[in-house]
Amino acid sequence: MDPSHLQELVTLEDNYWWHVAKRQLVTRLMQRYCPAPGRLVEGGIGSGRNLVAFAELGYEVTGFDLMPESVRHVRNRGIEDVRVHDLGQPWPVDASSLRAVVLLDVLEHLEDPIKVLRHAYTALEEGGAVIATVPAHPWLYSRWDEQLGHFRRYTTQEFRHQANEAGFRVSFLNYWNSFTMPAAVVVRSWEKLFPSRTQPDFPSVSSFTNRALLTAAAAERGWLMNLGLPTGLSLAGVLQK
Repeated sequence: MDPSHLQELVTLEDNYWWHVAKRQLVTRLMQRYCPAPGRLVEGGIGSGRNLVAFAELGYEVTGFDLMPESVRHVRNRGIEDVRVHDLGQPWPVDASSLRAVVLLDVLEHLEDPIKVLRHAYTALEEGGAVIATVPAHPWLYSRWDEQLGHFRRYTTQEFRHQANEAGFRVSFLNYWNSFTMPAAVVVRSWEKLFPSRTQPDFPSVSSFTNRALLTAAAAERGWLMNLGLPTGLSLAGVLQK
């Protein structure tokens, strides 16, 4: 992430429907599969808004990020145990010491995600879990993904393969963000036909639209937690040790 975009991310992670809805889904999964108390590590901390929410749930939180600017900002939010660290290197935590690892839209940025998942496996206690989200459907891969530094978009098969190679059992895997998929398909198809040099960004929405999208996400969340969805722009998974 460009350091100049950090302040924009602060606003987005606090209020923007996509970030809020994803955080609400992830906390539901955490409470079901690896509830607090316990120690939690998030890889890729952004503005730290997720760590604040996880701490409120009762976890002892730690964060890793490549950006010193993010680390400084999160410490200013009152979360001290955050540090600059490359997830591809051995993690500075004791083996079998973590209850949960959170990797939200991180794995697609990694050239070797299995290596990172193996570090997470080593750090987790028995029964602990990785909660991960990734972009779905390789056929949607576009210039937008390239500009964001994505190596891939995932199929369910590829997600399971990487998890299994790292030693995990996949306890939950489902699509989410299905209700914006038709619009996204149109936009990505247009981008492929008429490439643009504009930087990828979250489209601005009114307060009313933001609330409406959060309502749609809440309805979808109830459905996918119990019955599953046939498709969506992203995958959410729980990988247990």
